[in-house]
Amino acid sequence: MSASTQPRPGFIKRLVGKTFLGVLGWKVEGSLPDLKKYIIIGAPHTSNWDFVFYIALVWSLGLRTNFLGKHTLFKGPLGWWMRRQGGLPVERSTPHGAVEQVVKLFDQSDELVLVMAPEGTRKFTRHWRTGFYHIAAGAKVPIVLGYADFTKKVVGFGPLFWPTGDLDADIATMQVFYKGVRGKRPELGSTVAVK
Repeated sequence: MSASTQPRPGFIKRLVGKTFLGVLGWKVEGSLPDLKKYIIIGAPHTSNWDFVFYIALVWSLGLRTNFLGKHTLFKGPLGWWMRRQGGLPVERSTPHGAVEQVVKLFDQSDELVLVMAPEGTRKFTRHWRTGFYHIAAGAKVPIVLGYADFTKKVVGFGPLFWPTGDLDADIATMQVFYKGVRGKRPELGSTVAVK
């Protein structure tokens, strides 16, 4: 596994991203830290539309990010495109191995911004998966609380969060930020802190 070295989105992609968000009436809020390494979590993750808005946001801001995806999404022509957008294939049958691989990737990279959905699925789940937290703690990088609120038509970034080592308390604190943020399909949003 290696971080994508795709170029930052150029003028055309930035224009496409801004136009997409603007035409649909969406606004961008918040800002990102002036750091070379961190994780952005995006919640709630309830629809395939979340990925579309993620790409539009990344393009509009000219960001170079990576994301983890199911390895089956990286086959054929779609796989080429996914890699060009910063996708990193993950074999889900070994979740702890993936955490260790990504921590190692952070250690080996001079610059890495990783975007992850804490639910880990678009289906209803009562719990956030905690891989993002273990990666951040292991790599000693902060977490940016990202969101897409489909009711308010706002996509953006909340506060920076440094893991303290108290998993349950930290997840509960982060989830407080997301109260009231509604995904495309709010009935699929997670309701309980940790598994």
